[in-house]
This record gives sequence, C-alpha cells and structure tokens, in this order.
Amino acid sequence: MNENIYDITIIGGGPIGMFAGFYSGLRNAKFQIIESLSELGGQVNALYPEKTILDVAGFTGLTGRELIKNLKSQLLTMNPEIKLNTTVNDVEKVDNLFKITTDKEITKSRAIIIATGNGSFKPRKLLAENADKFENKQIQYFIKNLDDYKNKTVLVAGGGDSAIDQALMLEKVAKKVYLLHRRNEFRGLERMVSTLKDSSVELITPYLIKKVKEIDNGQIELMAKKMRTDDELINISVDKMLVNYGFISNNKAMQEWNITLDSNHRLLTVDETMATNIENIYAVGDQSIYEGKQTIIATGFGEVPLAVNGIMQNLYPDSNVPIHSTQLSK
Repeated sequence: MNENIYDITIIGGGPIGMFAGFYSGLRNAKFQIIESLSELGGQVNALYPEKTILDVAGFTGLTGRELIKNLKSQLLTMNPEIKLNTTVNDVEKVDNLFKITTDKEITKSRAIIIATGNGSFKPRKLLAENADKFENKQIQYFIKNLDDYKNKTVLVAGGGDSAIDQALMLEKVAKKVYLLHRRNEFRGLERMVSTLKDSSVELITPYLIKKVKEIDNGQIELMAKKMRTDDELINISVDKMLVNYGFISNNKAMQEWNITLDSNHRLLTVDETMATNIENIYAVGDQSIYEGKQTIIATGFGEVPLAVNGIMQNLYPDSNVPIHSTQLSK
C-alpha cells in the first residue's frame, strides 16, 4: 500500500502559515497545515479581529478579521488539507522523511515549514493593586467587538503600535479615550504617532497605574503615579480599560521534539532562504530570526516564497517547471 507522504507540512495556521499553504499549492506541492487552535488565523484572528492592519500591500484600512477571511478564501482555492485542534507533539527525522506525531495521528513529510508565530501566547498582565478583580470585566486585554466600547469612557495602557492602533480605533466609537504610557515617547510608526497626537485621544504620560477600585456607577477608578516621582498621583474614572503591554510567548512544545533546531532568544535561526540548520526544515514569520529581521506581517509574507521555492528546489532539483507531487514515484 502506498504511504501518504506530504511534500510540505506547515506547522501553524496563522496568516503566514495560511499564505504558505497557498504558495505551496501554486508550486503543486502536496501539503498539509497543522494548527493547534480551533480555527485558522492565529493570533490575529484570536486577539485582534478588529485591529486595522497597515502593512499589507494593496489594502487600506484592512481589519484583522477581513485579512483572515481573504487569506482563507485564497487558501481554499488550493484544496488544502487543514488539521485544526491538532498539536504537534514530536518531529523526528527518519531516513529522508520527517515523522510528525500529533495528538491525533502520525504523518510523514519531505519538508516542514514552521510558521507558529511566537507559539502559545498570553498577555502581560496589569500589575496593579486589585487589578485581578476586574479582569475580563472592566479590564480587558483584547478588542473582540468594537461595539462593546460604544459611547464608553475608555483608557488604553501601553505605548507601542498596538496600543496606538487601539486608541485610534476606539476614538471612532467611544465617548472619551485616554492613552496612558509610562514614557513620554511612543514606540509606534511615525505616521501613526503623528495621527495620535492630532486626534482627540487624551495622552497621559509618563504615568504608571498602581491601583484599581470600583466606584458606585459601575466604573473603575485608576490611580496612576507619575514616573520618577514619589507621590505625584492622578485618578481617572473609566467604563473600560484596555491593557496592551505585549505578550509572553512559549514554544515549549518545540523543545520536546526529537530534532535540535538552532535558536537565538528562542527564535529559530535561518539563512537567506529561511532554512534552519536541519535540512528541509524552514521557518517563516515571527518564529524566524536573521540579521535585520523586522517582525511584521509584510515581512512574513515575503519570506514564504523563499521558503517554498527553496524546498521545491531541494526536493526536485531536476524539475524545470512545477509538477504535482502525486505524479512522482515515491
């Protein structure tokens, strides 16, 4: 009986993994996508469906939800094998193939593209007195539905691109928006920082939230201390607060695999073709690192053709034109 062998296995079903599947299909590679979550889209779909994505060429004002919808439509044109709710427990090199063991089955693949982003992720928590009492109530870490903030007074805590994006997005629906940051300078794209400063968002810098308490009308009162002072405090009453301090990522599962991948600060080191130190294992998106790397979606999309074409050149060096893998003898 002929064994079912994939040319390419893509581990991770976020935006970069979805595009890797589509591009693999363009090269007529037999591929599968393995995703641990219950649906495609990764962190963008799970955490930022309302966020405006600015770095996708050819689109203006594209939301995370719209991006994932478009990528899924594109991917489905290639009749992909998509395996959701599936965790890769082990990857092992057996002869010239990779044995991929998941919590559902064992498959074999000639090559692997790792597109897991930063792996499992959880938000950095607000470390303020009583903050845990209000989590998932008045205090949130993601915007799932913009309408939940309509006509509300909202404070966003953070100073990076995502915090700025959230504040500007909320400005369109909220009654009042504050953006509180512990520094005077913001770590965002220059154009977006300028837009922020020209907006109605009230900037509160440099302050750090120290305590949260509920007040009679269902709002919460935030006590913030000015940085580099002993007792200069302000109190702000809001309906909702969004904390955007970044994420703590974890790729512990990958560390259990029966292969050893070179890494730098827990990211996989790759060459100019996105190849790792293991032949025919490639890494794209936020999981890969090289000199000058910029971890944005546009970069990840550009890395995909390099990886797929590198794989196909390795697998089928005598092929001048892409041919479907099922036409080849195994």
